[in-house]
Amino acid sequence: PDGIDRVFDGLAGRLGTTLAIVTSKSGSTPEPRNGQLEAAHRWRAAGLSFAAHAVAVTGEGSQLDQVAVKERWLARFPMWDWVGGRYSVWSAIGLPLAMGIGSQAFREFLAGAETMDQHFLSGPVDQNMPLALALLGVWNRNFLNCPTHLISPYAWRLEKFASFIQQMDMESNGKSTRVDGEPVDTATGPIVWGGLGIDGQHAYFQLIHQGQHTVPVDFIGVTQEDTPTHGLPMAAEHHRVVLLNLNAQAQALACGRDAHDTAESLRAGGMSEADVARLTPHRQFRGNVPSNVIWMDALTPYNLGSLIALYEHKVFCQAAIWGIHAFDQWGVELGKTMAKAMESGV
Repeated sequence: PDGIDRVFDGLAGRLGTTLAIVTSKSGSTPEPRNGQLEAAHRWRAAGLSFAAHAVAVTGEGSQLDQVAVKERWLARFPMWDWVGGRYSVWSAIGLPLAMGIGSQAFREFLAGAETMDQHFLSGPVDQNMPLALALLGVWNRNFLNCPTHLISPYAWRLEKFASFIQQMDMESNGKSTRVDGEPVDTATGPIVWGGLGIDGQHAYFQLIHQGQHTVPVDFIGVTQEDTPTHGLPMAAEHHRVVLLNLNAQAQALACGRDAHDTAESLRAGGMSEADVARLTPHRQFRGNVPSNVIWMDALTPYNLGSLIALYEHKVFCQAAIWGIHAFDQWGVELGKTMAKAMESGV
């Protein structure tokens, strides 16, 4: 309710030119259903109708679809019944994205994903990017026993990318039962987390460099400047430094710095032998932290589509290797069922 209040407050005086897109595959999930009811109450209190200002994105015949038909909503966009929510940006769920970036850009987004689809389908095994990422991830999870995986983009427009992949990966491969019903006998999906790399350098990278955990990292970089310059004289230099930091972090995690090189570095800085002996243990780094560096020449809709599809196929490959089902989510369903039971007093 608080979020809806804020939205409506921001639309004060403009509701007559506002379109509401209500999205839910089943229409039965409590969060969107309750939000829909609250929005409907506010909408009608303002003297507006869903028939003129609302469209539904949902599965055919769903509860939401039935409401939209009954109340003669402005439009309905059906979702394919075989599309899981976390893989559905390419479907009608992408309607707000298509409206936000325009039809042409959305088609380029889809084309980028299709290119990665075709690469995954027919690319040579030793050059197949999704398969390579999947195998590296399995190695990190099952042979190096790394429980987490960090996604670290060095492009400000990808600040939410880690959260997007977090849902896709953890909701897909957070499983303990194989497709044949037997318990898995190895670790499956890792804990996926992350955020902008520049922010992380001043937050959690210290733990990755010198902490007790080995945390594999996906660095994501964009070679061309990622932000309009608007005439700012330092924009190009800032971008250069951002990419320099990406490369430096990847190299530092991989190579580290042993005691001998650390001591030599301290001596070169003019430090006394007593201080060298005292500080060397604190300023050496073990290295050998696994990482991938993924480069895009520019952050375009086409390249973003390819990047998302790359991770989708990686997740699928890992599920196949682990023998688990990447497309169900019974843990989520249990929470929904229990919430309904608690609501009814059972």
